[in-house]
Amino acid sequence: MLLPARIAWLPFSLVPLALVLTFACPPWNLLADDPENSSDGRSEQVEELDLIASRFTQTIRPFLEGHCQDCHGEEVQEAKLDLLPYSTWESLETFHQTWEEIVHRVEAGEMPPADAEQPSDQERSEVIRAIREARSELALRNAGDPGPVITRRLSHAEYNYTIRDLTGVDLRPTSEFPVDPANEAGFDNTGESLAMSPALMQKYLAAARAVAEHLVLKPDGFDFADHPVATDTDRDKYAVRRIVDFYQRQPTDLAGYFHACWEVRVATAVADPRESASAAGDVAAGDVADGDERLDRLAADKRLSPNYLRLIWQMLHSPQPPSGPLAAVQQAWIGLPDDPAESTAARQVCESVRDRVQVLRRRLEPTFPNLQLEGGHLGSQQFVLWKNDQYAAHRRRFVPETVASILPDADEAQEFPELVAPAEGESRAEFDESLIRFCDLFPDAFYVSERGRDYVGKRRDQQEKGRLLSAGFHSMMGYYRDDGPLYDLILDDQGRAEIDRLWQELDFITAAPLRQYVGFVWFERTDSRYLRDEVFDFARAEDKSVTTEPMIRRLAAEYRAKAVRNGGSEEVLAAIDLYFDRINDQVRWVEQARLAAEPHHLRALVDFADRAYRRPLTSGESDELLAFYRSLRDDDGLTHEEAIQDAVVSILMSPWFWYRVDLVPTADERRPLTDFELANRLSYFLWSSMPDRELRDLAAAGRLRDPDVLVAQARRMLQSEASEALAIEFAGNWLDFRRFEQHNSVDRERYPQFTDSLRQAMFEEPVRFFGDLVRRDGSVLEFLEAEHTFVNAELAAHYGLEPLADPAGESTEGWQRVDVADRQRGGLLPMAVFQTANSPGLRTSPVKRGYWVARRLLGERIPPPPPDVPELPADEQDLGPLTLAAALAKHRDHAACAGCHERFDSLGLALENFDPIGQWRTTDLGSNPIDARADFPGGVTGDGIDGLRRYLIEHRQQDFVDHLSRQLLSYGLGRNLILSDESLLDELRSQWQQDGYRFSSLVAAIITSPQFLEKRGRPTP
Repeated sequence: MLLPARIAWLPFSLVPLALVLTFACPPWNLLADDPENSSDGRSEQVEELDLIASRFTQTIRPFLEGHCQDCHGEEVQEAKLDLLPYSTWESLETFHQTWEEIVHRVEAGEMPPADAEQPSDQERSEVIRAIREARSELALRNAGDPGPVITRRLSHAEYNYTIRDLTGVDLRPTSEFPVDPANEAGFDNTGESLAMSPALMQKYLAAARAVAEHLVLKPDGFDFADHPVATDTDRDKYAVRRIVDFYQRQPTDLAGYFHACWEVRVATAVADPRESASAAGDVAAGDVADGDERLDRLAADKRLSPNYLRLIWQMLHSPQPPSGPLAAVQQAWIGLPDDPAESTAARQVCESVRDRVQVLRRRLEPTFPNLQLEGGHLGSQQFVLWKNDQYAAHRRRFVPETVASILPDADEAQEFPELVAPAEGESRAEFDESLIRFCDLFPDAFYVSERGRDYVGKRRDQQEKGRLLSAGFHSMMGYYRDDGPLYDLILDDQGRAEIDRLWQELDFITAAPLRQYVGFVWFERTDSRYLRDEVFDFARAEDKSVTTEPMIRRLAAEYRAKAVRNGGSEEVLAAIDLYFDRINDQVRWVEQARLAAEPHHLRALVDFADRAYRRPLTSGESDELLAFYRSLRDDDGLTHEEAIQDAVVSILMSPWFWYRVDLVPTADERRPLTDFELANRLSYFLWSSMPDRELRDLAAAGRLRDPDVLVAQARRMLQSEASEALAIEFAGNWLDFRRFEQHNSVDRERYPQFTDSLRQAMFEEPVRFFGDLVRRDGSVLEFLEAEHTFVNAELAAHYGLEPLADPAGESTEGWQRVDVADRQRGGLLPMAVFQTANSPGLRTSPVKRGYWVARRLLGERIPPPPPDVPELPADEQDLGPLTLAAALAKHRDHAACAGCHERFDSLGLALENFDPIGQWRTTDLGSNPIDARADFPGGVTGDGIDGLRRYLIEHRQQDFVDHLSRQLLSYGLGRNLILSDESLLDELRSQWQQDGYRFSSLVAAIITSPQFLEKRGRPTP
């Protein structure tokens, strides 16, 4: 149902919102953060600042004025850099990243440019030393400062992940929202980026309502479906699908059981050669016990039912009957090969035995006639249910009187030789006994999940499909449970309890008994016409009281009386009595259960708010939440379900949910995070989502701040599947492929193989590579030097790799890790997602690809190009005999371009063997041979992807790991880095190198740093 049109706000939501918006302010002064400073300490700080100011005035500023301001002054700003704001020492801290780049460019001799007057070597070295010493002193002065982490809303991605973990369903309600802006480091999880506007708030209100529309009330609380739940059909879909999914998860494939018994047999024979693998007779008690132990282990390993596996094992080792299907099964199993290496051949035989058992079992399936009553309809519910009961009760029974025997000279003897009955006598009795055992062990169905209109007499395998769990009524809804063999043979106690609960919840959620009975009354007055007599006028489907107990009892009596008058048999009368008793009990249970469930729903609502706010609710908040629910019922006249939905909307609209309130400064001084604040910060760092139960329990116990516990939790979280969010949100933004799923610049007429599914596979490759490295805690150097990657079948074909195969040698479509060292693949550099994202569509772009390597992997800060740069041809074919490398060489003749392009063009040229969609090539689109030789910065030469890898590993490895550490630190802290972080980065660099650049080592160093563990309030004005 749709939620009420008004906005549902909890009263206690308004005050926190004001609190949040009060603190959502720009960074404060970083110099006033230590209230415990003595006057002597302040005096020392003043002296340090005086020294820095003096150094800046005497050395740094004169250098800027003499060698830099002509190109970066008020009138001219090369690379869009105006040095006027850099004329005081405070700029060393305020614009610390730009000063870092200035030092780098001056040290490399790139600034001043070659055509400008050059400083002496002494001037150059003195200014470099002065800048570095001043920056170092400023960094140490505020080392460990938590920095200006601004209170912010959840990013759209964080909102989606949090809703997923809160509801258990991946609803992605912000998928159509505008893209969140990113900060300087390229991440969208910072306060500078995540502002809230009235228009965006309206979108979040719509998102909250959309989430609430998925709510499903259950006997013990509420859940969320993966589709909106507004109609009876929606509720049916949710409840029915859960039961069918449960059935389909169960291990009912007989071939698996036969094969598992064979594995135990050959393993026992290998362990004890005296054990005859070709004899199926009785075995010694000790061997049986050993077999049972092996069977239990194998059942757990192969996810089979240990109970059913033991039954199959016992059957295979029991004395053979002289004939019949059991004898055939035993003989086929005995004939399996004794060599463990022939597992595939054994499996094929087991599958053929399974298929034969199913064919024989269909032949032995009993049949039952339809009940008939004068004036009644064959499709009346009581008759269909009676027939369903007969089939369900005989799933494991052999009923000779309903199954015609096959005589030796019968036509069926050749088709079913196992079922040919011997002559009467002792052998016939043994034969019938073996059929009873066969049917008992191999039911005609473990469960029935689809049922057509049964009363018309069609065989079950000939009935229409898609009527999941249907009772088989004609033109009426109704469900029927038929899973006795599964319940008795396959399921353990836990499984039985689960399926019992699911069927109970089906009635509760869908009100199926009430709707079924209303359908019965309607059908009996229309298609059946049984209720056309005047005596039945009181019973009408449109009357809401028709499902009350007095009305059901009254109709039952009148219905039975007419059946007696019409000569109904005892069996017919029994079916009628059973129907009305059963449907009345079911209707009464639903009504009582729904009333009894309301307190559970309210407790679930409080628990939902507790989890949504990511901290324990106070008693006052719980009381206000329940009072709000009650006001919706009493004052607004909402139903129980509507009021629960509206309360959920209000929870999701509270700033305690969609704001990172754990970041709100609560004091003037710097202070440690509380355990719950730390749990939130850690969880949104590694999972982009709310803390799970284990984190919350540790926070509640006050243990999370223990460094050993904190690091252990981080490692647990990194190994979890939820860490995929880190691969997508951190790596996706760091490496700039986060939005590749919407990439549309490829010309699909030129490249028809670039399908949506291939684009998705390209996107997933780095996600899986990153996730694998994180979960096994590999070295981040593998990003550059790995000789493996991850592909599915489509991406493997795109790369020209051999078709994927599973361990059994069969082809597969799934994702696999593959060794591709000899195919110009492995690691990040050659991945198609990066080659494609950095190509214009009809040609490659060494500029974009090289810039990506320099910016994303090495962290170089390169200014944007000037507006008057000439464009290269859009289509590679338009270059004619000129290669792209030659065209770029001419491009670099442009004076405004040369300085920057020399830093990255060669990095992109080394990737020219990859076409615009990342496939390997030896000629370009103009039929020119690819020349991927390049002169890299620093005078190093290399050829192609291997040369680029070698250059990065041997000459730029430190740049790579330094940049990655900066990126992960910025992402983890949720802010741009500040100068005082430099000392932490130095510590990270040293510790990380000692630990072999393992990913978890960097994470551990970040989360145990003061910057991560503390926050600082606003100083009092």
